[in-house]
Amino acid sequence: MKKLNLVKAALIGFAILGASPHGAFAEKLRVMTGSPSGVLNVPMNRAVVVESDEPFAEISVANAEIADISTLSDRSIYVLGRTPGLTTMTLLAPNGTLITNVQVQVTPDVTEFKERLRQIMPNEAIEVRTANDGIVLSGVISSVTMMERAVELAERYAPGRVSNLLNIGGTQQVMLKVRFAEMTRSVSKNLSSSIGLSNTDMTSSTGTWLSSDNSATSIADNGGVTVKEGTLGAINIGGSIGNTELSILLEAMEEKGLVRTLAEPNLTALSGQQAKFLAGGEYPIPVSDEDGIYIDYKPFGVELEFVPRVINGDQINLEMRAAVSGIDSTVNYSVNGFTLNSFKRRETSTTVELRDGQSFAIAGLLQDDFEDLIGQVPWLGDIPVLGALFRSTDYSRRQSELVIIVTPHLVSPTNGLALSLPTDRVKVPTESELFLFGKTFGGTSAPKSGAAAEVAKQDFSGSYGYVME
Repeated sequence: MKKLNLVKAALIGFAILGASPHGAFAEKLRVMTGSPSGVLNVPMNRAVVVESDEPFAEISVANAEIADISTLSDRSIYVLGRTPGLTTMTLLAPNGTLITNVQVQVTPDVTEFKERLRQIMPNEAIEVRTANDGIVLSGVISSVTMMERAVELAERYAPGRVSNLLNIGGTQQVMLKVRFAEMTRSVSKNLSSSIGLSNTDMTSSTGTWLSSDNSATSIADNGGVTVKEGTLGAINIGGSIGNTELSILLEAMEEKGLVRTLAEPNLTALSGQQAKFLAGGEYPIPVSDEDGIYIDYKPFGVELEFVPRVINGDQINLEMRAAVSGIDSTVNYSVNGFTLNSFKRRETSTTVELRDGQSFAIAGLLQDDFEDLIGQVPWLGDIPVLGALFRSTDYSRRQSELVIIVTPHLVSPTNGLALSLPTDRVKVPTESELFLFGKTFGGTSAPKSGAAAEVAKQDFSGSYGYVME
């Protein structure tokens, strides 16, 4: 008899061990006759043993899909949680009287989930609780990325039943500073010559130009040379031998140009939220359709659009698009009676990762365009030395360099009184300052330090303008 009891106890132990995922013994709940039974919490896919102080003859469960039961003896019940939910287990005595009703609450297994959180995110203070058939996450977490990871892991244990009550600690607002810097240099040189011959014994309008370009017209009736309007750097040398007049036109021209473009837009956004910025205008463009012509507007200027994400501490993931565009009046076309200009645009779109205060040159362009063109009178232009009088040479070169640098900063709100505006340093002039002294702004002292002081040192007529310190 003693040996039979040992075998029976061993079988019960193996059954309990088989139902426990980690090989640990199941929890136990003791049911006392005549006393109210509390809620029996059963983790999903785990087992709980219920012991009764009175032998029972019949046992039933209201919803077998939530909890599965089996009897180990006339006093022990094996309860296995299957699906999160709440159900009732009823115990009846041999005489048919009710022993007790036990409320069985099956919840997601948060024990393993807590262990996985500690392994994956050991430095995060995340509290895990169960509510009804779901998981509730609370506490303070370091970043949005870590919060997304925690919620994604919780979804594996309670799909669609995760309540996210986590708060993000630290600074989560990012100010992005973008600097557009472009330098353009151009040089153009031109050297051309033309020779004209005229005989006064012939018709006065008769003349011959041996010319490699069209910078001059034919010889006039008075024997002179008429240069086309707009021609610069032209020298006319002429003379006559008997009835024959000779004219030589030399043209030499050199043009140089330098363009500097600088834009520094700043924009602040919350981590994970999109922010847009446009400083410029909109250009009207007529568009024709079946209903007629309507006006569409194309934006131009400095455009900035970015989405910052604070990953961990001061590490920032930055998804951005930046562009600088302007109207190019050198290229235009006409349509339906409208004259439209083209646009010159420099744009970049990228995703980078950097820390607070660090900078990245996310885009750069070095462009060098070279062009030369030689026009000459056939055969005569190939004569050594003298052939230069029958040639026209054009040379042009254009170099441009563009750099776009981004610098993110983690920022916090401050007192409004601590912020200065570009209008704070400008006062309305009094009548005496305006009419007697010709001042367009009132008395104010120039700044001594900061960005405003650097601008004030330049050759402007005052220390005012849009400057942020």
